[in-house]
Formats: sequence, structure tokens, C-alpha cells
Amino acid sequence: MIEKKLAIVVPCYNESKRLPVGEFKRFLKDYPQAVVCFVNDASTDNTAEVLKNLQAEFEGQLSILEHAENKGKAEAVRTGVRYCQQQKIAPALAYLDADLATSLEECYSYLSYLENKDFVFASRILKVGSVVERKYSRFLVGRVIATAISNALQIKVYDTQCGCKVFKSTLASLLFEKPFVSTWLFDVELFSRLLVHFGPEKGLQRMEEIPVKRWVDRGASKVKISYFFRLWRDLYLIRKLHRKGLKASG
Repeated sequence: MIEKKLAIVVPCYNESKRLPVGEFKRFLKDYPQAVVCFVNDASTDNTAEVLKNLQAEFEGQLSILEHAENKGKAEAVRTGVRYCQQQKIAPALAYLDADLATSLEECYSYLSYLENKDFVFASRILKVGSVVERKYSRFLVGRVIATAISNALQIKVYDTQCGCKVFKSTLASLLFEKPFVSTWLFDVELFSRLLVHFGPEKGLQRMEEIPVKRWVDRGASKVKISYFFRLWRDLYLIRKLHRKGLKASG
């Protein structure tokens, strides 16, 4: 049996028409040391059927978890990560968006950074040689949110919301044991939990922001426009918990 190196959690909600099945097949064939764990968050289309057909081809590399009720992206990721950790599937875990805006191959390549870091994350920083295809309106909104997040946690992070995070399995309990305050800003809570637990200085030393080689916006976001207003409430609650945690640990 081939020893697994990375388990990638992919949350799914009504993904049957946009799930890039061919890309998942190619990756699983080329990377036998990887496992993909889909979490079907009570989809109402035929996502379950699509996933089962894929699993039939890659039974040893693909797991499917089901939510009886829709719980949102944060809880879907949390379910998958906790399952992979409890089953001791791989020493490194990750999560990706189902549309694969960041590719599976690029996610796997981040394993090399875990030799010196515990938590690494993709960032949509446009550099020479990189490709970041994103609607300008979403870029502007993203910059406003990123600036607010950096101020709330008092850390210089360019992009907390890119849907690719890779980390050592030993961190899973710390990061995912408790439910999240926010459905869509749970990434921010991960940063907060790291910084509170290890302290701001040591916490930052354990993580690294990696500019993506390629990130492609593959359609409309599932985040409703109305959430843009609720987002500030979520960020306020996260900031409040973050400061409370730092005060208690200090």
C-alpha cells in the first residue's frame, strides 16, 4: 500500500454541473500519495451521484462524507478535516474549493513548505510569471476585506480568503475542534487561533503566505451579496474573540 502524504478536503454544495471531474481524475492518477475527501453539504442536485461515480474509480484515494442538513462551507471543511485527522489518513491536510480555482497539483506542491512551517496558504498576489484571473470588482472588494482583516488581527496578510490552506495534521485539533463564528470568514478564525495559541510572534513564524502560480475565477461566487453587510458583524465578533484570547493567554 502506498503511504499517503496529503489529504485534501473539498466542501461541496450543488456542484454537479461545475465540479471539474476530469481534473480530479487526472490528479488522483498522477498522485497516488494523495487522498481527496469530499464533504457533500446536503446538496439538492445530483452531486452525490457524481461523487459516488468518481469514488468507484478511486476507492482507495477518495472518501465521501454526507451532511444530512446544509451547514455551510465552514462546517463542511471542519467535518472533513476532523475526519481525516481522526482516521490518521495523512500527516498533512488541506482544503480546496470545489471549482479548483487553485489546482490540486499546486496545493500538493505546498507540502515542501511544511518542512519548515506548520501552516501555509495560497495568496492571490500577482507576480511575474503568475496568472491570477479575477473580476476587478471582486478584487476591489477583496482588498477592502483583506485590509480590515489585517487590522483586526494586527497581522500583515495580503490574502486570507484564497481557498487553499495546507497544514500539518497535528494542528487540526487546535484549528478545527471548536465550531466557527462565521460561515465564510472561518479562514480568519484559523489565523486567530494560531496567533492566540502560540502568541503573535511565534504564531507568525509557523505560517507562510505563498503567491499562487495560477488562480482562475471559475464563475459566480456562492457568497450572497447580502452577506457583505453581515461580514462586518462576523469580523467584529472574530476581532472581539481574538483580543479576548490574546489577553487570556498573555
